[in-house]
Order: sequence, then structure tokens, then C-alpha cells
Amino acid sequence: MERPTSEDSGVTAEPRVLRRDEWDTWYGTLIRAFSGVPESAEVLALYRELTQVDRSIGVWEGGSGGDGEGGACVGTAGAFAFGMTVPGGARVPAAGVTMVSVAATHRRRGVLTSMMRRQLDDVRAWGEPLAVLTASEPAIYGRFGYGAATFVLNAEIDTSRVRLSVPAGTDDVRLRYEEPADVIDACEEVYARLVPGRPGMLARRPGWERLALLDPESGRDGASPLQCVLARRGGEVTGYARFRVRPAWGSEGPRGTVVLDELAGLDPATEAALWRFLFGIDLTSTLAVRGRPVDEAWQYQVSDVRRCRPELRDALYVRLVDVGAALAARTYQAPVDVVFEVEDAFCPWNAGRWRLSGDAKGASCERTSDPADLALSVRELGSAYLGGVSLGSLGAAGRVREVRGGALAAASVGFGSDVAPWLPHGF
Repeated sequence: MERPTSEDSGVTAEPRVLRRDEWDTWYGTLIRAFSGVPESAEVLALYRELTQVDRSIGVWEGGSGGDGEGGACVGTAGAFAFGMTVPGGARVPAAGVTMVSVAATHRRRGVLTSMMRRQLDDVRAWGEPLAVLTASEPAIYGRFGYGAATFVLNAEIDTSRVRLSVPAGTDDVRLRYEEPADVIDACEEVYARLVPGRPGMLARRPGWERLALLDPESGRDGASPLQCVLARRGGEVTGYARFRVRPAWGSEGPRGTVVLDELAGLDPATEAALWRFLFGIDLTSTLAVRGRPVDEAWQYQVSDVRRCRPELRDALYVRLVDVGAALAARTYQAPVDVVFEVEDAFCPWNAGRWRLSGDAKGASCERTSDPADLALSVRELGSAYLGGVSLGSLGAAGRVREVRGGALAAASVGFGSDVAPWLPHGF
């Protein structure tokens, strides 16, 4: 999460690492930047526990901690240590940039820029080749080298009129209601098995599984407490769905809404069984879907996609902190041998020419003095990195310049992914 700001120069104070006893003040600055609506005690307790204070920084008025005069916190930023799946299935260390805010009283003083400078220097020192974030205001982070790399699908499905055609084997799947907290371990096993198969997914650190169970009444918007259905096939747990039901009645009868929080299945039949269940919940006529993969199968199983009102939205932004290590960490679906001329004013250690050679088995990326084939900024490399944004499309937009004829098409095919990248949860 982040708070938009526009700055010129004149840093109030240099960012420094957070101390555990400063967390309440630091997090309070963040909450105030996001309008000041208080969070529940349950939410606060979990984020206090999840925050990695040694990877979190703040800017304090006068450079001192605490909340007294001359020591107010005016900027916050954190970076969770994640492992992210990249094309080819490898898990690559990635800094999950989060909790970024600047006090409204201290905008236009270089606070955000100073925190981004310190944070990317830290990420490089930690040996993590990638930084990733989700942005409430996408316009902010391009100047720091982040590019939109994944997108998600939202939908409002009219289940009273849309029918679902399911694949063979769907009837073999058995579903049962379970208490969400009672089956958390089984759900996490399913999630963990899915992580290597889709670029952009994050391996959850201990404690993060509890985030999905947070269920304050203030966040339900009139819906039920969280519900869970577990899927089994041949005695094995193969999937789950977490959701809420928001009741509503009209003159024509019931018209409630099923609000999907999370759905995961290990095979097409399990996924179809879970979707079919959600379509058919009594007293409802709408299924509200948020943040799903753009290539998810249900889109091709519905009888009328227009009545699903699909909507595309940007999700994960990727920043290559170490161009060579990042490009060498993934594989390429077609052979590539290309020299990139990379522009990176904010992290100048990345600037210059890099030769990438790779295929479906592995890759190398090293400094070179050979002539460039393609010229682009690190932002475009971030967008294309997970295979969800085409280098060819970026070229057509004027964001990638082809120096050697044919190089763009070849690189674009190599960078692609058969499976759309997806970030299933925020941070």
C-alpha cells in the first residue's frame, strides 16, 4: 500500500530503520495518510506481528523517534521478504514494498524519494534482485523504475441468467462446508502446491495464512461472516473457496450477492466444482469476483460472458533491482540471444548493455560491450519480466526501441508465458 505524493527537493530527515517500540506511531502515520479510519484490534495485532521492523524505515521530523515535539513520524515504508515464482517455476527473492506513506504536512520535500532511494539500496545490499509492490496510485512509481507486470480480472456475474458448462470429472468432486480456521492448514497446502505453477505468486511466510482469516464486521459491508467450502477428490483435499454472502430482497424475491474472497483448485474439475457451487447458492443472483487471473477457465465455461461484466485492472508492479541476476533467474519459452541497452537513472548500477542468452532450460545475463539489439528502460523490463506484458506491445507503444531488425519479435516470444502471471493477495 502507498500514499500518493508529489515532491521537489529538501528532505526533512534521512530515513532510518524502524524500532519495534516505534511501531504504533509509525503505523499510525500510515493509517492517517490513508484517511485515518481506524483498523480493528485484530487487524492491528496481525500487522504488528507481520511487520519486519529491520526491513522497515521511517522519516522522523528532526531525525529522532517518538511522537513528541521535533520527533513526529512523517514518512513510512516497509519491505517484506518474499519468494516470488518467475517463468520456469523458480522462486526468486523479492522485496514486497508496502506501507508507504508521506504525511500531508510534508509533501513536496523529497520524503518519498529519499525513502525509495534508501529502500532500493537496502534491497540491493540484501541480495534480492527484485522489488515488487501494489499501488493505490499507479502514477507514482514509474519514476522509480517499477512497471505494471500483472493484471487481474474483476466481474459481477448475473448467476440468475448465466450458466456454467463444466468439464468431465466435475461430478467426482465432493464439497463440504468447514469452519475457515479449522481447515487453514489444508488450504495452505493447496496454495503452496499452486505457487510454483504460476509466475507472480508469492510463497507465504509463516503467519501470512492468518491474513485470509481476518474478518472484522466493519469490513463485511453487510455480508455474512467468512464462509469456507473444502473440495475433495478421491479422498484428497484438492481445493477450497472462501466467500461471504450479502443478503438482499426485492419485489421479485431474493437477490443476494456471493462475494468471493479466494478460490483455489489443483485441477480443472475441482475449480469447476467450486465455481458451480458459487453460482448456485440459494437466495443469490450475483457473484462478485475480484482479483482473479486473467486467463481463468470460468470465462470460457459461462453461457454469456457479457452478463459477467468482466473488468481488467492492474495489480503487481515489478522493479528489477539487479538486472543481470533477475533476467538469469527465469527461463524463456523460446530461445533468446539479445543485447539490451538499459536505462536506469535511479539505480545506475543497472544502466548499460546486457547480453541475455536463454531458453526453456535456463539463462545467463552478463555485461557486454556488444552493440545493442533493443533499447529500453528498466521500467519496461519490469513490465515484461513475468511474461504477462508483451515486449512487442511495449515496442508498439514506443517504450522499446528496436536497434537490430527482428530482435523485438524474437525477444517478445521468448519473454512470454503460457500461464498468465497473477498475484493472489495483497501485502
